[in-house]
Amino acid sequence: MEVKQTPPPSLSPSLTTDEDDLCTIEVPAMAMDCVTLLIGLCGLVGNGAVLWLLGFRIRRNPVTVYILNLAISDFTFLLFMLTSSLLYMLENFYCSTAFLKYLQPLFLLSLFSYNMGLYLLTAISIERCASVLCPSNSRPQWLSAVVCALLWALSIAVVAAVSSLCLAHHHEHCQVALISMYALDFLIFAPPMVISKVILFFNVLCVSQEPQPKRLYIVISLTVLFFLLFALPLSIWSFLQQFGYYFMSSQVVFLLACINSSINPFIYFLVGSCQRCCSWVSLQVAFQRVFEEAAESTACSNGTTMDMLSPAC
Repeated sequence: MEVKQTPPPSLSPSLTTDEDDLCTIEVPAMAMDCVTLLIGLCGLVGNGAVLWLLGFRIRRNPVTVYILNLAISDFTFLLFMLTSSLLYMLENFYCSTAFLKYLQPLFLLSLFSYNMGLYLLTAISIERCASVLCPSNSRPQWLSAVVCALLWALSIAVVAAVSSLCLAHHHEHCQVALISMYALDFLIFAPPMVISKVILFFNVLCVSQEPQPKRLYIVISLTVLFFLLFALPLSIWSFLQQFGYYFMSSQVVFLLACINSSINPFIYFLVGSCQRCCSWVSLQVAFQRVFEEAAESTACSNGTTMDMLSPAC
């Protein structure tokens, strides 16, 4: 028996074959891929609902621009991941390696969406932290759209540079490019996201006396927390893979990443719908409670700053 492995980075774990090219189907791996597919399909439906509501049904504000772009990145990430899982399942079912050539490009495309999600969460955390620390400084409405456009451009540039080296089969250059990309994620974007979230948490709960959009901060805090718990292992796994270390199976890592990209719409709905009496409302009303609360709080804060004698919002 020999174990064949595709060169890193790859979405597929090892494929076991014998001398007569007979293969065995790994039942636990196939079962986990089926779970990933089910969760990913739910995530596609949920993120599709977010795109519809924030794009056409709910009035636009700086926060919804970030959340809308985050839903786009999660949707595309799930699309690439589900396609990769299907190809891997077909590879095992038909005992063929004909699908392996498609897995590496899909992996790189999923990195594009994954990085974009990290960049957006960092931008949201910093923007919300700045709005709490400096409430009197009004930011232009178009700033969030410009920031999102710049982040998309950065994500495209990073993945294009990595893809040009990895798809050209220059293993050493590909390895250096991937390590550099993960260093950018770990050292440039992840620390400001965590620091901003910690500052925001303590300022809102312990320092600030101004009314704050608590639902929105709960949503952002949970989104960042789940990203660190479920999505960050993908970066760690891919980074350590470049040095030959594997701390968990690829199926587990990608299942966790799919959970992260699928769970955000449910967070928005649960936080927006559940009040003190735990009364459930429609999806649109729940989203309005979360995301329009931020615009109302900003307007209230600006109004009290301009006129301290004006009635409270």
